[in-house]
Amino acid sequence: MPEAFDAFRYIGYMRSRWRWIAVSCATAVVLALVVTVNMPRQYTATARIVIDPPAGADLRSAMAVSPVYLESLKTYEEVASGDSLFQQAMQRFDLHSMLGAAPMESMKKRVLKVDLVRNTRILEISGTLPDASKAQALAQFMADSTVSLTRSVISEGDHDLLRAMEEQERETRERLAGIEKDWAQSLANEPINQLQADLKSNAELRATLEQQVVNVQQEIADAAEREKSAAGAELLEIRREASNAHARLDEIQKQLQLLTRRSAEQEKVLAGRLAHRDKLDNDRKTSLASLTAIETRLREARGDAGYRGERLRVIDPGTVPERPSSPSLPLNVGAALLLGLVLPILYLTLQLGYEEQRAGGRRSVLRTVAKARDE
Repeated sequence: MPEAFDAFRYIGYMRSRWRWIAVSCATAVVLALVVTVNMPRQYTATARIVIDPPAGADLRSAMAVSPVYLESLKTYEEVASGDSLFQQAMQRFDLHSMLGAAPMESMKKRVLKVDLVRNTRILEISGTLPDASKAQALAQFMADSTVSLTRSVISEGDHDLLRAMEEQERETRERLAGIEKDWAQSLANEPINQLQADLKSNAELRATLEQQVVNVQQEIADAAEREKSAAGAELLEIRREASNAHARLDEIQKQLQLLTRRSAEQEKVLAGRLAHRDKLDNDRKTSLASLTAIETRLREARGDAGYRGERLRVIDPGTVPERPSSPSLPLNVGAALLLGLVLPILYLTLQLGYEEQRAGGRRSVLRTVAKARDE
């Protein structure tokens, strides 16, 4: 059965070998110092972009930063870390001659870092290079390029929208011009004042003819009444008057029929012209209202151009770093010191356990031999 752990013996064992531990720590620290001093220096500069909400947004809603809105802002991380922008930066700063002929993807992972600060609208773009001034220039270039690219995308969208609305306005103007032309032709070629005057004259003439019909019919009735009591020459005169009255009645009735047909035709023409004018007038009013609405929307769209999406501004172009970001001397020395301390302690612990196990095995053999002798 293994013996219980003896803390005092363990501490004493470690104290007896403190030189080993000290030598290990000193060696690790010296190696860390040598390696750190000989490692190439890397400098990191950080530029910051603030993402403002659209200009037309409600200020209260703009102040309320929701998780969904913050998640949507990660789109700008992809824009800032795009391959096309980094390729432009590689050509501008000649990164291949500075960092070697590494693939663009691996070089971008080493050089560029883009992060959206947690729970804020701040986008940080960091560039890491052996040259401090070039690191700052790279970070500022990527920030400025991100802002310019975003603005160009928004501007292109506004341009497409304005172009579509201007085309719609042009088509509406052309349609309204066609309706106005038809309206003018209708006024010139389809007059209604003369028809209305003719219909009014026909109505007055009809009333006159109808009155004449009544009068003639009254004459005929009077002649028939006088014919009953007349004789001789008077009877002949009455019959002649009655015959003339019948002839006039037939003529008046023919005039009434002709007037009725002509009035019906004129009313039909007048109704068609009025209906055509009403249709043109309604179309003109509708097109004019559509044109007014389109002009209002177009004026508003032109005023809002460039402010529909989020607005990006470089609030901090970064400064030339004065201290390298790597290698970190305190970090490397601390890690080496910890490693130089842990490794010998671990080794000595294992060695102590092995020695105790061997000693325990020898004691067990001796007890067994002693017991066999006694028996």
